[in-house]
Amino acid sequence: MLKRLVQTVCVLAFLFLIAQMVRPSIPSQPAAAEVHAPENVRQILRKDCYSCHSDERRLAWFDEPVPAYWLVRKDILEAREHLNFSTLGSKPDAVQKATLYEAVNMIQLGAMPLPRFLALHRDARVTQEELATLKDYLSPWGPLPVPTDTKGAAATTTRIALDSVKPEWNGLAFEPTFATWRPISFTDRGDNHTFRFILGNDVATKAVAEGKISPWPDGAKLAKIAWKQEANSDGTLRAGDFIQMELMVKDAKKYASTAGWGWGRWRGLDLQPYGKDASFVKECTGCHLPVKGDDNVYTLPMTAATVPGAEIVNNHAVMLPASLPYQPLTWTPMTMLADPTKRTISVLYGNDAAVQNGAGAVVALVTWAERDDPHWFGGRIPDSPVRVEFLANGAEYQQFAGPQWTKVESSANFVAQRKELLLSLKPVSLP
Repeated sequence: MLKRLVQTVCVLAFLFLIAQMVRPSIPSQPAAAEVHAPENVRQILRKDCYSCHSDERRLAWFDEPVPAYWLVRKDILEAREHLNFSTLGSKPDAVQKATLYEAVNMIQLGAMPLPRFLALHRDARVTQEELATLKDYLSPWGPLPVPTDTKGAAATTTRIALDSVKPEWNGLAFEPTFATWRPISFTDRGDNHTFRFILGNDVATKAVAEGKISPWPDGAKLAKIAWKQEANSDGTLRAGDFIQMELMVKDAKKYASTAGWGWGRWRGLDLQPYGKDASFVKECTGCHLPVKGDDNVYTLPMTAATVPGAEIVNNHAVMLPASLPYQPLTWTPMTMLADPTKRTISVLYGNDAAVQNGAGAVVALVTWAERDDPHWFGGRIPDSPVRVEFLANGAEYQQFAGPQWTKVESSANFVAQRKELLLSLKPVSLP
């Protein structure tokens, strides 16, 4: 027995030594264009991120022996493909900041650095102080950037018939009826200065109403529609030009290789597929990795249904009393507003007649207090409702305010101003 054991150990040692010669290289070179950021920010990135996300070769002694080397090399090459701080500085500043926002979200949700990497490389752990420094630098709720002269280009963009939009590079078909889907949430994004509707098809909205979204059922489809934010003269924000529509389609078997979802994004009024080839999906699955436990969905749907466990739904936002003359949350969303000073977000809803510009039209401006999106640093979502304003047939104005939700009696001058505001709000542009 002892002799056989010695032979086995010798064979294994020999194979181990032979394996050390199978060492494909990890390319290493000086940084070509580092991210544009203050030195204290770059120091944090170098300490915590550069081991995998740069062109530098930073292996610990215990990373060198095979097979550990093979695993580390695979992680590094994949990490560089997704984000490389040695070359990020060659991209526009807006892209650099957007990349840092994604990195911060990965960090605060525990997805990066990889837990298995941290188990041995404890010096790469991002401290709470370091995370705060990164967030302070990004400062998502500052003033809007100075707009560039793009209105002429946007106005001349040729619209495209929705049934002729090209599929995404991965074959995912566009959904021509997406604008008729029901709203499940709204987002005020300070990181990229956009407003977003998140809509769901019938399968998705039924799942939301029943709280059956962990996981989402096959057939659920989610559309996220984004518009630029524009500033009003009083400092509030309104929805401006259309940017893009993103689509997620759940089919656990068909899309097993991409986290159970089909992914797509179409940009501009001519709805051009995103990316250059099907590899764009790596961006989608990589970005959504931190919410893998929530079936890869960042959105907290607005619903009265309860879902046990971690925060998955937004119950506060739907707390409107049955005593209101109408229930607007079932209507069609038409546009969005936000007040950064008061920390409120408002959505203008319209009943079917309002959408069709017919008799019996009623619009409702629902205003919520905002709260930080727990899934995305730089985003805010509706919290508890503050007030609801109704305008029927362009003439009859009513306002109800929480928490008692009594009708607010206002002066004729105030009513006239609110009517004028509600009538001035135009539906957001869609392709």
